[in-house]
This record gives sequence, structure tokens and C-alpha cells, in this order.
Amino acid sequence: MLDYDKEAERYDATRGGEPRAVAAAAAVLALVPDDARDLLDVACGTGIVTSRLATARPGLKVTGADAAHGMARRAAERLPGAAVRADARRLPFSAGSFDAVCAVWLLHLLDDARPVVAEAARVLRPGGVFVTTVDKDAAHHVGSDIDALTVRWYAGHAEDGSERMTEYAAEHGLVPSGTALFRGHGQGRTPRRVAEYIRSGRLYPAGGPRLAERVETLPGPDVPRREPAFTLRAFRKH
Repeated sequence: MLDYDKEAERYDATRGGEPRAVAAAAAVLALVPDDARDLLDVACGTGIVTSRLATARPGLKVTGADAAHGMARRAAERLPGAAVRADARRLPFSAGSFDAVCAVWLLHLLDDARPVVAEAARVLRPGGVFVTTVDKDAAHHVGSDIDALTVRWYAGHAEDGSERMTEYAAEHGLVPSGTALFRGHGQGRTPRRVAEYIRSGRLYPAGGPRLAERVETLPGPDVPRREPAFTLRAFRKH
């Protein structure tokens, strides 16, 4: 797991910056009902997407929450008075506080996403929607030469898997209500970066140093492969 307090200073630059934030916010809002009054962005990071959610739909009150001090501090700079430090598994809000809750790039980091889904359902009003990215790691499999070498090591059982999310959501009275996509920006993987991830154990740990070496010797080791397209799923509360 990354140290997100340290990561806060360079997070935006390494995750697509404003272009990715604009694309992600538009995709989220495409799944949020037009009459929604307030939205909570859990694990909001630096608030770069959160602030876009607020400006893209002025009538929507947007609140950001992140557990990492560094991230919450950056978010507060973008969202004065509307960003809090909070764990997505123990939100400091009463039941039925929001018409929408979103989580962009959170659930794939967790060993167990169920507490986050449970909290999202708890703070939603009846008829509200929970919008989350799903299948994040799978989105990076774009049919490249990197994928040809690593496909056998891809487990495909991520905690943010779409089917798994549907099961977790159903446990809390949330039913599927829509899907949207947004394109990554500056997030096409390079052989050298993937090799670094493999050596650190963040990707394909079973492949080990030998797989890392094979990936790193691919042509164009610093040339990004095709950008991923990320998937959002929405679940409505009964």
C-alpha cells in the first residue's frame, strides 16, 4: 500500500491531472440523478475530482472525505469548509445524509470492500445512488505486448470486481442502476514502470524478478502503451 500522506504532493501529476479529473467527474455525474441535492466523495484524495463535481453541477452540494492527512489537507485547499478527514469504513455522518456517494479508485486497494459499501448504503437516503469504479486493474489490460507477457499472472479476483460489487451492494439494499466509462490520461503503462511494480510486489507478485526482467526488456521500455478506460457502476438504494 502506498503512503498517501507522502503521495499527496505528486498524486495529481501521476494520475492524469485535470484532464482525468474532468473525465471522471463527468462520468460520475452521468450516473447521479439530476435532482440530487448533496454528494459525498469518499477517499477523495486531493479533491481534484471532487472540486470538478462541485463546479460541473452548481446546485449540488459536494463534500469530500479522505483518511490520509496529506490528501485531506490538499482537498481542503480546493474545497474550503467541505472536506473532512474520515475513514470510508467509519463515516462521521448520520444515516440518510446524502443523495449520492461516490468512490473513485478506492475499492481495488482494499482487502475487504464490504465495510465501505455498507457505510455508503447507510449514509444514503432512499433512492440515493452509490457510484464506484470497478475492475480498475483489469482496465490496464489493453492488449499490449506487456499484457501478452503478464496475462498468465493476472489473478482476476480483485476486490473491486464488478460481480463482487453487485453482491456486496445487494447485501445492503443497493441494486444496479447504470454504468459509465472514462478514459485515463497519461496512465498508459510502460514496461519499465510495470517491471518496477512487479519487483515491489504491487503487480503479479508470483511472476517475481524473472517476469520483471522480461517485461523491462520489451521494445520501448519508456513508451506508454494504450490508455485504459475505467468503468463506473452505480447502485440505487431501495
